[in-house]
Amino acid sequence: MKLVGVSGALAGDKTSVAVGSVLAAARHIDPRIEIELIDLRDYEIEFAAGLPLAAYNEDTWNVVKKIQSADFLVFGTPIYQASLTGALKNLFDHLPEHAFRNKVTGMVATGLTEKHFLVLEYHLGSILSYFKGLIPTDNVFILNDNFDPETDEIMDKRIMERIRKLAEEMIQLQNGILNRD
Repeated sequence: MKLVGVSGALAGDKTSVAVGSVLAAARHIDPRIEIELIDLRDYEIEFAAGLPLAAYNEDTWNVVKKIQSADFLVFGTPIYQASLTGALKNLFDHLPEHAFRNKVTGMVATGLTEKHFLVLEYHLGSILSYFKGLIPTDNVFILNDNFDPETDEIMDKRIMERIRKLAEEMIQLQNGILNRD
């Protein structure tokens, strides 16, 4: 099984660290899981203009194909203005309507204030549902204060436990999808 994590931040390391922590937790739970982190800072995803995927640059094409070939996914975003990043939304605009059918799609978010924790549930979750993704219940919101200011590593053991639970639930759900008959 392949788990792909997507960090939708174009600045800073916190979201990438959060997504990477879910990938590492999944690998710790089941070492057979292949993991890959797509950090949008490393790619030049073109602005979606309603054209066929073949009309876009190689980075756009490659990222979309990596997402489509994943067995399951975890998406991370910082919360800006009570919403996910434009970069992540733009990436979603390149995907076909049923991109996440039969795939578990977990969510993590980072933010400055607790007021934004519902963005996962009501905004990103609705987008993933539109693409037919199965959304776990143990998604994780991480306040910026839970990161070490020097290293951007997650300091709170409770957050790391929630990340482990998310990874565990994602694996169980995806195994259930793959093993149903």
